[in-house]
Parts: sequence; structure tokens; C-alpha cells
Amino acid sequence: MERTNVVSLALVAALALWSTRPAHAAEITILVNQGALSGVRDLAAGFEKASGHKVVIDFVGVPEQAEKINTDAPGDVVVNFMPAFEDLINRNKVVGSVVEFARAGNGVAVRAGAPKPDISTAESFKQAMLNAKSIGHSNAGTGPYNTRLFQKLGIYDQIKDKIKIIQGKPVAVAVADGEVEIGIQQTNVIQPVAGTQYLGPLPLDLIEYGHFGVAVRNVSKNQDVARELIKFMTSPEAAALLRKTAMELPER
Repeated sequence: MERTNVVSLALVAALALWSTRPAHAAEITILVNQGALSGVRDLAAGFEKASGHKVVIDFVGVPEQAEKINTDAPGDVVVNFMPAFEDLINRNKVVGSVVEFARAGNGVAVRAGAPKPDISTAESFKQAMLNAKSIGHSNAGTGPYNTRLFQKLGIYDQIKDKIKIIQGKPVAVAVADGEVEIGIQQTNVIQPVAGTQYLGPLPLDLIEYGHFGVAVRNVSKNQDVARELIKFMTSPEAAALLRKTAMELPER
């Protein structure tokens, strides 16, 4: 009798699991740039496993992403920095609400085998910047935050001539190639990169976060499934996936 009950419970559980799978799996495309790619990859994989739907990640640069949106290229979901959505809403390029799902601050890397400066406090980070022969960061995403950071620390005028703006590749690649001694970029972008060693995020009192949102595109032909994906991206299950990619949940 006991074994029969165990088998019956297992069958009920299996049927319940099956019932959560869609009768017809859909394929949706999510448009994303470098800023949130790491988190989106893991969230998409988690959604596929949970739902049975297929998620295609359309990873492009910022100009290419804008071009696809402007020309109404096919796709279902778009991920970008939160401020970018104001324009998309005004031009009816997204439908429904924009939902913030993640945030990321900047981290620091040096070349593999190089001395590892202490960046654990605001004062030690400041000294590391003053001591560095060259500093690299981007001019996109959270890159411009660095100028404000250096001004806040009162060292911008002292270090501005050794700052190099890295374009066309991740900052950590420039570090690995020896173009700059120390690099600063989003925590989920600057690591892991071969030929570098990640020192860690900026001290908490110096972090300025980039905030990422997600919305359904106006051209989506699978809006219901797109909304399911967004719901998953902001669910409790998503938290561990985001943290694994060096991104964080937004403050609620």
C-alpha cells in the first residue's frame, strides 16, 4: 500500500510538471548589448528550462541595437539601460511597462601576473589610481561614471592625462594586451577575461550603479511569451542567476 502511494504521488508530480509545459513552444528573440549580456544569457537559459520556450539572444553593439529598433527589425524583447527607455516609450517602440531587473557597478582588473593594488577602501583605490601608469575605461554604459568618480575623489586633474578611453572591445582585453595598466568597467563585463586578474568591485561607498530594464517590443509577434520571460527575469528564481554573472537585483 505504501509503495502504491509513493508511485501515485510521483505520477501526480510528473503530470503537474508536464502540464506546465506549453502545448506549442514558441521562439522569442531578446535584443541586448554588452552591458547586460552575461545576465541575460543565464536568465534566458533558466527561462527555457522552466518554460519549454526557446530564447534567441540577439547580441549587438549599442549603435546596431538602436538601428534595429529604429527600423522595426523582428524581435520580441529589448534590454537596455533604464534611461534609454524614455525615448523608446515616446516613440512607441515598446509596449506595456518597462521593468527594471538588474543593476551593476564597476570593477577593476590588472594584467595577469602584475602587482595587485589594494582597492578595498576609497583611500586605497584613490592611491591605486594615482600610482597607476595608465588607466583605461569605456565611454559607454557605466564608463562615464568614472569621470565623476575621479572628480569626487579630487584626483581627476592629476590623472586625466593617463586615462585612455577604450573603444571597440572590452576594457579587460586592453588590459590583457598591455594597452593600459589598470582597467575599470562593469563587474559583469570586466571578468572573466583571459590574461587579466580581477581585483574586485569598487568600494561600496564609491559605486555608482547602472540600472537595466526590459520591455516587450512593438513588433513582437509573441507578446504573451515575451511577458512570461519578463516575469521570470524579475522572479525570485532569477536572483541566483544574476548574482552568478556578477550582476545584482535592483533595489525594491
